[in-house]
Amino acid sequence: MTITLEPKTEPPQTESRRRWLLPSLGAIAVVLTLLSAGYIDFAPAALVDGLEDVQRLLGRMLPPRVDDTGRIVSLAFDTLLMAVLGTVLAAIVSVPLAFLAARNTTPHPIVYSVARAIITFCRAMPDLLFAVLFVRALGIGVLPGILALALHSIGMLGKLFADAIEEADGGPREAVRATGVGYVREMINAVVPQVIPAWIAAFVYRIDINLRMSVVLGFVGAGGIGFALQDALRGLIYPRALGIVLVILAIIAAMELAAILLRRMLLVPSAAGPARDRAMKMGASAVLIVTTIASFVVLELDPRSLFTWIGPSIEVFGRMVPPDFSSLGADLVDATVQTIAIGIVATAIGIVLSIPVGILAARNVTPHPVVYWLARSWILLVRAVPELILAVVFVAALGLGPVAGTCALAIGSVGFLGKLVADAVEEIDSGPLEAVSSVGGGWWNKIVNAVVPQAVPSIVGSSLYLLDVNIRTSTILGIVGAGGIGFLLFESIRTLNFDVAGAIVLVIFVVVYAVERISGWIRSLLV
Repeated sequence: MTITLEPKTEPPQTESRRRWLLPSLGAIAVVLTLLSAGYIDFAPAALVDGLEDVQRLLGRMLPPRVDDTGRIVSLAFDTLLMAVLGTVLAAIVSVPLAFLAARNTTPHPIVYSVARAIITFCRAMPDLLFAVLFVRALGIGVLPGILALALHSIGMLGKLFADAIEEADGGPREAVRATGVGYVREMINAVVPQVIPAWIAAFVYRIDINLRMSVVLGFVGAGGIGFALQDALRGLIYPRALGIVLVILAIIAAMELAAILLRRMLLVPSAAGPARDRAMKMGASAVLIVTTIASFVVLELDPRSLFTWIGPSIEVFGRMVPPDFSSLGADLVDATVQTIAIGIVATAIGIVLSIPVGILAARNVTPHPVVYWLARSWILLVRAVPELILAVVFVAALGLGPVAGTCALAIGSVGFLGKLVADAVEEIDSGPLEAVSSVGGGWWNKIVNAVVPQAVPSIVGSSLYLLDVNIRTSTILGIVGAGGIGFLLFESIRTLNFDVAGAIVLVIFVVVYAVERISGWIRSLLV
């Protein structure tokens, strides 16, 4: 028996727009996916074959082992401290930048434009790209990795901090302004108390992201446990490589659980009252301050290096101007199109794989608690493995080229989009679900007639965001031989052709920024 329910009431313009927009997006997506798959010679069976090859590779990695445990633990601890310190530095810079980049607090429209441009640039440039350039300017070590994490984090934290300021209530500002205080006191007394919860949530989330990224910075010599993993893979010591990967998985999984507990502790009011909440926030702040200070000691960083890096970096970055587009010619165009194609195909496969996993991982519609925990565990496992590590594994199994990069991004997409789909399904209106149950509709009827119609706009928006992330990630997969423009960039920097690297960096920025703007515009049409 098939049950058809009336969709949730939407504004007429939004409902009409979705009626033609969603089918149009679907048709365009299919065409672009087929063209992209043809361009990189990706056959539908490639992913299945890739998984079989990876399974054989994993067989050679068993049993995993961790040699030189002391060194691995030390590098893992360095990785965690790099993530924390990079995020703290980004937050320190992002707070004043956010006030300049918020329409309701910026002192002048020109200042607003400049601040937003800085945030956009930092967000559009992949952190591993920053790391490659800083390693060339400053040498191998943890400082390039910390600076790369900090600069890229400014792009996210600056935007989120500024958005929170723009959403703040103007009433308290008017009341404080009436007392005759200056601009700074007005911001501290009237705006900061309103935005602190949003800032804390963004900061904790960014530490989680930076930890995932910091584990692969060692691939380009920017410190952390990724350096040991790269050594093991280059030496074809696969059991040691798997042991290091398992250590990385344990660290990231533990950090994710800690981040969940920390957000709950700092953002959800406790039953013990405001005094307990203040004590917990002060305790968390003290731990963060101590950890930040300890980072300089453990990582053997001179605090002056946070300022002295500017000169050498400007010298290297300056050699990238003017950019040389002529040396690479058609190779640059081919690598750029290949990068976009990898992102498109990986996103399409990720969407197909993520939607069923996400539905099964939604607590309100999963058919059984065991299925729920299996789906959630799979999402957590995949999310814990950085895409670059997946790319290394697929390159080792399939060989060099864009097919390996596409398979890696497709698998990584399951963890990213699967969680977003599950969260979207858990937030749908329960009324249609109850209506289907009341007339005897089964599980499939609930999914088709109650879940999908409500979740589609959110899933489409999340899929567009996934495309944005995947194209951003595909720009650096070439560093490990997984196709795309990253290989040309790495080679140009390795051979000191900085003017060529400047051209590649500019192309990466334009591609990532254009995709971000287009996907953002389409998402806005769905609201």
